Order: sequence, then structure tokens, then C-alpha cells
Amino acid sequence: MFEYFPTGPYTWNLGVVATLNSGGLIDEVDRACRPIKDAADAGEDAGTPDFLRAWTALTDQLVGQAEAAEKAGHVRTAGQLWFRASNYLAQAERMLARSDPNRVPTYRRMLEIAQKAFETHSPRVSRVAIPYEGTTLPAYFSAAPATDHGPAPVVVLVNGLDSTKEHMYASNHWEELAARGISCLMLDQPGTGEALRLQGLPARIDTEVWAGAAVDWLETRPDVDASRIGIVGWSLGGYYSPRAAAFEKRFALCVAWGANHDWGAVQRRRRQHEGERPVPHYWKHVLWVWGHTDLDEFLDVADAVNLEGVVEQITVPFLIAHGANDRQIPLEMAHRSYDQAVNSPKRELRVFTPEEGATEHIGLDHLPYVSSFVADWVADTFAELATTTPG
Repeated sequence: MFEYFPTGPYTWNLGVVATLNSGGLIDEVDRACRPIKDAADAGEDAGTPDFLRAWTALTDQLVGQAEAAEKAGHVRTAGQLWFRASNYLAQAERMLARSDPNRVPTYRRMLEIAQKAFETHSPRVSRVAIPYEGTTLPAYFSAAPATDHGPAPVVVLVNGLDSTKEHMYASNHWEELAARGISCLMLDQPGTGEALRLQGLPARIDTEVWAGAAVDWLETRPDVDASRIGIVGWSLGGYYSPRAAAFEKRFALCVAWGANHDWGAVQRRRRQHEGERPVPHYWKHVLWVWGHTDLDEFLDVADAVNLEGVVEQITVPFLIAHGANDRQIPLEMAHRSYDQAVNSPKRELRVFTPEEGATEHIGLDHLPYVSSFVADWVADTFAELATTTPG
């Protein structure tokens, strides 16, 4: 993996490489990071306020340029600037501690910038709300151009532990799907993104509940082919999505973009300082996501976040994509999910190697490569399903 901070923390380097592989420009990222190299050496937790200041300054610069471009009538230029600004601020916000007073204001600004990006850069992406247990789940919906001619298949894209729908938008995976005739619902499910930050909705083990709510909503849309709704989850989504597909039988396919067969076991390893962690202030973040206050008590709960006895119940096509050098989730987790998914009619394990890149966690070191592979697999599988579905 490209490591901008050679002696700095994994979390900072992962954030930088994720940004660059989600449309960030090397010059802009370098100008933000160069002044904080010493802060990186101070430790991942201590330096996060410096990280935010540096990346906010970059965001401010791009916002000013975007506003000037809009005033001059240069909508395309403005859109590119708004899009990159949303990417940079999303990565900076992700690094903050839950208790940081800048966290919620920064996130609210992210929402405003994302909306400007939709208006100028991505007019086929819009903000939507999914009815869920007396409230709603916030999401972005990308309507593929194919929907201009009739109902199209759709992917429900779900977060991991620390990502947001704004990271999904920056990844451009929705655009890869759209180019293949597939719409995309980028969902902030409970425990993630806006659902956690602004609505206080914690994560839950029975992911089929909120996933089912997403399917209910999609089935009301005339531009959705309800017989071809898939679910794709990255990082901890590699637990969320297989669990959902196992028990919500309306999903037509499932992708674990980074296997997470036994997330509880990974937490116990991390408690013993084994393996890397995705964000600074890690344990405080985990407790926030799951709505707990006591770590020892939570670890007992986390043991149930696993797919033992679950993937056997997946009865639809199932792809597991994993990096050979994933320093967060061991590769053996991917093999366990694959070996146990015996009732999937089309199961595939794709391991990305150091020689080709995409070998780190969810392929963040070569994200477009994995994104294209997943999009191709989804498109091929939906096409196969179209030939076997009655009507």
C-alpha cells in the first residue's frame, strides 16, 4: 500500500490511500498532508485535530473555487470541485473521536457539500429516506440511465464500521453500476453515517430487519426491477450483507466486499493488539456504533456478530472479495464464509494479490480495480437471473 506517512499510523495512511483511490488528486492531498507529517508521528489519536484542520483548509479552498466556478456559469468545473471537496471532508470527519465537538458540525457540512455535488456533478443521484421502525434511514439513490427505459436492477450498498454513504458516493461504485444498467441505494444503516451521528441509531446484529425495510421501499419504485435487488457490503458490511441475504429472501444476490465471518473474534484479537484497526479512538468508536458503554460487556455481545450457521442459509449467488494482505480481517475469514456457503447456487471467492494490487482491506490500495470487478460480477449475475426469472 502507498504510505504517505512512512513512520505514521496505519489509520492515517489508509485514509490517504482511500482518498486518492476515490477521486482525490495527489497535489491537493499532498498540500493538505505535508504540514501535518510531524503530527502523524505523534500518534493516530493525538494528531486527529491537526488532520481535521489541514483537510478542512483544503476543503475550504475547493469550496471557494466551486462557488466562483458556479458564479461564472462553469457548472462542470464546479461539480468536479464539489465532488472532491465532499471526499476530503468525509475522510477528515471519519478520523475524529466521537467526543470531538467538531464531529457533528463537520458531518452536517459534508451533507451540504454532497448536495451541491449532486446538483452540479451527479444529477442522477438524490437524497432519499427509507421508512424504518417509526423513523427513516437516510440514503442516496443513483438512478441508472437504464431506468429511463423501464425498471432496472438495483444494488443496496451498505457501510462497514466507520464509513458513510458519503464515502460510498466518493468511491464512484454507484457510477460503475450505472454504466452497467444497475441503480444503487447507498444506505446509512443503523450504526453508520447519518443514522448514527444525527439520529442516534445503533448497529444491530439482525441486519435483515433494516435490509428488509430497504427492499420494502425499493419495491414501491416503478423504476426498480424488484426481482433483481442485490446487497453489497464492504468491511463490516461483509457481515451485514451475508446476514441480510441469509434471512431476507427477496435479495437476488449478495457480495461480501471484504469477508467478516467472525467480527467478534477480530475484536478480541484487537484487544490483544493483534492486527490493525480502521480508525483512531477505536474502542470509543466501536462502543458508539453498537450503543454500549462497557467494553468487556460489549465483547460478549460482539461474539454474536459472526456468520457461523448463517452463510449456509444463503440461497442466492454469493461473491466474497478479499485482499490477500488484509491487515484488519484475516484472509481465513473469507475462506470460512466460502466453505460454509454450500447452498448458494453460485459462490465465488476472489482473493486479490500483491502482484495485482487491491491486497489491503477491501482493496483500498487499488479501489477502482475491486469496484470494477464487483460491478462486473453483479452485472453478469443479474443478466443470468434475467434469463431464468419467469416473466
